[in-house]
Amino acid sequence: MITDTHTHLYSDQFDEDRDEMILRAKEAGVSRFFIPAIDSTYTERMLDLEKKYSEDVFLMMGLHPTSVKENYKDELAHVKEWIDTRDFCAIGEIGIDLYWDKTFLKEQQESFKTQIQWAKEKKLPIVIHCREAFDEIFEVLESEKGEELFGIFHCFTGNLEQAKKAISYNMKLGIGGVATFKNGKIDKFLNQIDIKHIVLETDSPYLAPTPYRGKRNESSFITQVIDKLVDIYGLTFNEISEITTQNSKDIFSI
Repeated sequence: MITDTHTHLYSDQFDEDRDEMILRAKEAGVSRFFIPAIDSTYTERMLDLEKKYSEDVFLMMGLHPTSVKENYKDELAHVKEWIDTRDFCAIGEIGIDLYWDKTFLKEQQESFKTQIQWAKEKKLPIVIHCREAFDEIFEVLESEKGEELFGIFHCFTGNLEQAKKAISYNMKLGIGGVATFKNGKIDKFLNQIDIKHIVLETDSPYLAPTPYRGKRNESSFITQVIDKLVDIYGLTFNEISEITTQNSKDIFSI
């Protein structure tokens, strides 16, 4: 059993062949798909996806940092309304992104902190999006640390020191296509991180692994990531699949 802990299956990039793409993933052994939220414009698509694939798909709810704009309070209200209405597997993806735009840093910090507090109230994990914002992310995590804070540091691209710091806040590291890149760097130190701290993800349709880099990513390509971890950890394909799936169950309680 393989778990993709982060895949945007509702993306319009899959509109032409979503059923076939999911079938390919299942044939490759992927049986659990965890779906991050972005903002209110995607909620209906997420719910439709869950309705069609209720056995395999698990939804998160949250406000993505790149969607934190002038109307962020309305978007946060949308998140709060939904998490008070029904169950979700996590609050995510949430965090800070300073790659595209630094204009709304203060609002991103406020949104991140607010959603962490909601997750703690609901006893839910968080799924963190971090781009060029490790210091800012860690500052918020430090202010919210404790047993009730836990989750996944999605698409981890930091160094060994940052990996250890993320783990110290009860975070698993989401490892995907970047681990297969020649300049990805994380493959150089992952063997120093116990595999109990690792979960698998694709972030599809983004960040396709080698040899598909630059193409549309999909959940079946997670096998390329596992192959890389076989080399790094010296474990079998099945062992990595089983351990990382159990790690995902420990986080999501599903």
